[in-house]
Amino acid sequence: MNAIPALLDHLVLATPDLAATVAEFTRRTGVTPAPGGAHVGFGTRNHLVALGGSRYLEIVGPDPEQPEPDGRRPFDVDALAGARTATWAISPPDLDAAVAAARARGYDPGDIRPMSRRRPDGVLLEWRLTDGDTAHPSGLVPFLIDWRGAAHPASGLPVAPLLELTVTSPEPAEIQALLATLDVRLDVRKGPVALSFTVDTPRGPVTFG
Repeated sequence: MNAIPALLDHLVLATPDLAATVAEFTRRTGVTPAPGGAHVGFGTRNHLVALGGSRYLEIVGPDPEQPEPDGRRPFDVDALAGARTATWAISPPDLDAAVAAARARGYDPGDIRPMSRRRPDGVLLEWRLTDGDTAHPSGLVPFLIDWRGAAHPASGLPVAPLLELTVTSPEPAEIQALLATLDVRLDVRKGPVALSFTVDTPRGPVTFG
């Protein structure tokens, strides 16, 4: 079984139909994802599940209560045929230093930009992250995130402990080398470009691709 990277912050399960994917996750696992909040201006919202420790799953899809965004929605959710594990995020101790170190090693994780969303209880969460879509559009290489000392989203959520994260690529050595620039240790397996994860649930282990 693949070891879970120590810096893992969250996994992104992107979907063209958020309500349907949340219902399907609940049916398969017996764990009901909690509402997270809207990404204002981006046309998406999310539901969340803790994965154990300071790790969580973000299920993200179109927000019908928002107007159409100017550009495409994050993770290209409108173009998806169904839910898929789109990418993942790591949280290094020092975001700026981690980006500088990766660039010095030959990989640019992308520019850092601020983001925010308001939780259902009214608390505003603010964070910074790198533009992972620009850096490596496959989603196999994680983007970087810094919660700026705010309460971590994993706190107080329903829990489905993460058992395994699997990354496959036609060129495993290439992805492994890029992960090394971010100080991430993960065995990349040979196969089609894909991310999948397995969680422990009241209904036994369940895998999502």
